Amino acid sequence: AVHDPLPATPQFGDEGAANHTRFGDGGAGAEFFVWGRRAFGEAAPAPVRYAARQTLDAQQAIARNHGLGPAGVVFAQQDPAAIDEGVFHNDVIAVGNGHVLFCHAQAYVDQPAVLGRLRASVEGFMPIVVDDAEVSVQDAVATYLFNSQLLARADGRMLLVAPAECRENPRTAAYLDRLLDQEGPIAEVLTFDLRQSMRNGGGPACLRLRVALTDAERASIGARVFADAALCDALEQCVQRNYRDRLAPQDLADPALLDESRRALDEISTILAIGSVHDF
Repeated sequence: AVHDPLPATPQFGDEGAANHTRFGDGGAGAEFFVWGRRAFGEAAPAPVRYAARQTLDAQQAIARNHGLGPAGVVFAQQDPAAIDEGVFHNDVIAVGNGHVLFCHAQAYVDQPAVLGRLRASVEGFMPIVVDDAEVSVQDAVATYLFNSQLLARADGRMLLVAPAECRENPRTAAYLDRLLDQEGPIAEVLTFDLRQSMRNGGGPACLRLRVALTDAERASIGARVFADAALCDALEQCVQRNYRDRLAPQDLADPALLDESRRALDEISTILAIGSVHDF
């Protein structure tokens, strides 16, 4: 099912997968929602420098809309001091997959209690908590160490996919070397040059949302949305055909840009076999 979005009001501020983590290797799993402020009810500690962009009320509404029972849901508040250091989303300071959570020690309010609730909800839960003395919040934000991907390997351990800045910063690079020496759940680190994406505010975590499907559920999806070489080639060719390789402010006044954008969106909808989703 695809649910309607929440009402577009400040009380239901939410930015989706950036503040959600699904734990569990199979079955129902556990859903982890992270929020920055309350819209209603009891006041909570708040950041001073930057606005908290996710509300508890929005996270609770999402859990209700998706029919999630309380046993498999954990809510946690972002540390307001971390938000004021630039941690605008949870995915800037934590990443989880399967039974592993890789996070900074200043990610959450009352973090020991948060980890305890996750430990009770996730079988074999294994947190990797990075202390501020090893990597500061400032370095985590600058390098996007936690704005990464944790991917399961065939041997049961995990691969961390991170931006190149993590190897270029001496403190995060030294930490990653120590992490691999520990022979814990993270067995390998790969870094990539993602500067164009990061300068627009997005690192590897922009693709992090996980939706667990049974074979029958996957087979029921008629759209062409599962990546393979042919689909990736078709999308790349669409980009080459339809998108300009540069965009200047004055181009926004060019009527042709609107036509090009609509043509690209229509072509992408056709490639993905998702039908017409635009009203132009």
